[in-house]
Amino acid sequence: MQKRFRTFTLLNAQISRCLRRIKTEEMADMELKSGHVSCLHYLHKTGPMTAKELCELCEEDKANISRSMEYLEKNGYLSSIQETGRCYKRRYRLTEKGMEAAELLDEKIGRVLTIAGEGVNDADRAVMYACLTKIGANLRICDEYDAK
Repeated sequence: MQKRFRTFTLLNAQISRCLRRIKTEEMADMELKSGHVSCLHYLHKTGPMTAKELCELCEEDKANISRSMEYLEKNGYLSSIQETGRCYKRRYRLTEKGMEAAELLDEKIGRVLTIAGEGVNDADRAVMYACLTKIGANLRICDEYDAK
C-alpha cells in the first residue's frame, strides 16, 4: 500500500510539474502565460462562453480564469459579446488574434501529446484514461473538505 501511494503521488506530481513547465515554455514565445492555455483552448474548441462556464468546463479557479480573461481581453485575444452585465456573466469570444494564438496552441498541444504518448497504444491509452476518470471521480471526497 505504501509503495502504491508513493508511486501514485510521485507520478502525479511529476506529470503536473512537467505540464506546468511545458505550458510556461510553450506560451513564452507567444508572450502569454501558462494560465492562458485553458482560456484559449476551450474558447477555441467550444466557442463563446462566460467566465463561469469556462471555470466549470476546465475546473480552474474562478480568480485565475478571471485574471487570465482580463489579460487576454486587454491584449486583444478575446472580446466581450455583450458590454452590459457583470464581467463574470458576460459571454466572450476569441478575436482574430485569439484564433491565431489558439490554432498555434493546438499545434503545440498536438506535438506534446504525440511525444508524451510515444510507446502507448490506443487500447492502453483508453484504459489509462478510463482509470484516471474513475480515480478522479473517486477523489471527489475533496468536496467534503470544501464543505467544512
